[in-house]
Amino acid sequence: MGIIETKGLTKRYGAFTAVDHLTLSIEPGEVFGLLGPNGAGKTTTTLMLLGLTEPSEGSAQIAGVDCTRNPIRVKRFVGYLPDNMGFYPDMTGRENLRMTGRMNGLSGAALEARIDELLKRVGMAQAADKKTGAYSKGMKQRLGIADILMKDPSVLIMDEPTNGIDPEGMRELMTLIRALSERDGKTILISSHQLHQIQQICDRVGIFVAGKIVACGSIEELGRQMEQENGCRLEIRAQPGGAPLCRMLAQMDGVLSVTQEDGDTVVVHTREDMCDAIVARLTDSGMKLRHLRRRGGDLDEIYSRYFEKAGEHHAANSHADKRKRAKG
Repeated sequence: MGIIETKGLTKRYGAFTAVDHLTLSIEPGEVFGLLGPNGAGKTTTTLMLLGLTEPSEGSAQIAGVDCTRNPIRVKRFVGYLPDNMGFYPDMTGRENLRMTGRMNGLSGAALEARIDELLKRVGMAQAADKKTGAYSKGMKQRLGIADILMKDPSVLIMDEPTNGIDPEGMRELMTLIRALSERDGKTILISSHQLHQIQQICDRVGIFVAGKIVACGSIEELGRQMEQENGCRLEIRAQPGGAPLCRMLAQMDGVLSVTQEDGDTVVVHTREDMCDAIVARLTDSGMKLRHLRRRGGDLDEIYSRYFEKAGEHHAANSHADKRKRAKG
């Protein structure tokens, strides 16, 4: 059983279904990315996990505790980093952390030692005594992580943690999040639409579209699944290229289609991975291979294809519903 478990979790607002029968299991120590566009239902899911809104159907548990029935107990071991972390702007970073620590029962030397440890951990020791009103977005996010770590939670939930952060700040934040999982054993759920950053740190991702998880697994697993369903696409550049290259590739067994893209790139759609066979054919034909890349293993491509697939399914269902209403 996972440390975070949802079963048929559903939230409706009138006729609108924000989260539609979400069943998900996240393992202890895992970094899980919940990916989807704005309005997909990610924030609503987070609110139900935190016990801040009640589900219309289904259930959610964290560490065996029901999120709806025992929200206060859940908050004792769950840290939440919202999209815009709020700090008192006229107080320093250290003063903000001190207030949070006192609210969580810390005091005296133990509190000050915890503050110093966390400021150093998130790379904010030098800015600790500056007022947070002067902090950049990246600095606030790092201080926010220190803030939610004051009570030493076992589970961290982060809502769009990389929004508005410069590339260097983003790199530092991603390194910190990964370390919290690997070194500290924290379970981390990240809600985001920033695919490139998420790909670097997540063990698994769930692609969330219109309130539903349409795919779930590691990047490698999702790539293989898409390949099994749609075949393999290979990006090739060779010398000579153009029409001779296209004709040669089209004659190979297992090739479904050959497309000439802008410039001298050729995309080959095959039933399965044919990299070795294509290299051998190019060599035998006296062609010089300049570039060969397998498409579909990048999260952006996987996400786009699943999103398109889900959109087509949603459109078909909507059309069917309209036809039923028309007949009725």
